[in-house]
Amino acid sequence: METNYGLALSQFIDLALAEDVGDGDQTTLATIPDDLNGSAIMKAKEDGVICGLVVADQIFNSVDPRLIVKTLVADGTTVVRGDSILEVDGPVASILKAERLVLNCMQRMSGIATKTRSLVKLIEGTGTRLLDTRKTTPLFRSFEKWAVLAGGGVNHRFGLYDMILIKDNHVDASGGIVPAIQSTKRYLEKSGKKLKIEIETRSIEEVRLVLQTGGVDRIMLDNFSIDKLKEAVKVIDKKYETEASGNIDEKTIREVALTGVDFISAGALTHSFKSLDISLKIITRK
Repeated sequence: METNYGLALSQFIDLALAEDVGDGDQTTLATIPDDLNGSAIMKAKEDGVICGLVVADQIFNSVDPRLIVKTLVADGTTVVRGDSILEVDGPVASILKAERLVLNCMQRMSGIATKTRSLVKLIEGTGTRLLDTRKTTPLFRSFEKWAVLAGGGVNHRFGLYDMILIKDNHVDASGGIVPAIQSTKRYLEKSGKKLKIEIETRSIEEVRLVLQTGGVDRIMLDNFSIDKLKEAVKVIDKKYETEASGNIDEKTIREVALTGVDFISAGALTHSFKSLDISLKIITRK
C-alpha cells in the first residue's frame, strides 16, 4: 500500500499550526526577545521506539527555515529514558512556537511504534505478520500508519478507496456471503478497477461459502476461537490469504499466530496505545 506522505505532511502542518498559533504565539511574543537565539534538546523520558523525526524536522522548518535540526537517532530506534533524540538550533521564539506540535506528533507516533514493536516481538518466528486498521485519528492516519511501519508492522488498506473489504454489515445488507462476492466481482469488472478483495467471515460455515464461491484474495476470520482458527486455516488450506481479527491482545496474540494465519490485524495499535513521554528543553544563549 502507498500513500502520499509528503502531501499529507505539508497539509497537516499548515492546518495544525493554524489551529495552534492563530494570530500569534502571544506568550512568546510577550516574553521572548526577537533576537534571542538558542538550542533545544529533545529527550526520551521513558523507554520506547522513536518515530516522527521527519515530521518534527518539517514542522520546525515550516515555522522558521532558520531553525537547524540535528537528529541523533533514526526512526525505529529503541531508546531508554534519558537518551537524546534530536537538537534544534536557532531563534528561541520559533522553537517555542513549534514545540507543542512537534511533541504532540512525536509522542503519539512513538507510542504507536512502541506498541507495534512489542506485539511484533511476541509473534516472532511464527511467519504471521501484524497489520494495522482504519481505526485511526481523523487526518492523522498517514502518520499513525507510518509509525506502525517503524515498529515493524505492516500497513493494511489506507482508506475505503484502495481495497475491497467486505465486512459483516456489507454481507448482511447485501443478502449474504454469495451475493456480496458476486456483486463485488460485477462492480470491479464494470468499473475496470483492479482492487484486491477481502471478505470477513464469522463462522466456519461462512468460510465454506467463500471457498465455494471463490473470487477473493483474503479471508478475514473475525472473533474466531483458537480452535476455530485452526479449523478455518486447515479448511482454507492456503487457497487464500488468512487474517485473524477481533479481541487480540498481548496475552493472546502469539497463540493466534501459531494457528497458522498469515496476518493478524489489531485496531489497538492506533486506538489504544500510550503516547511515549518525550521532552524538549531550551538552552538559551545571547
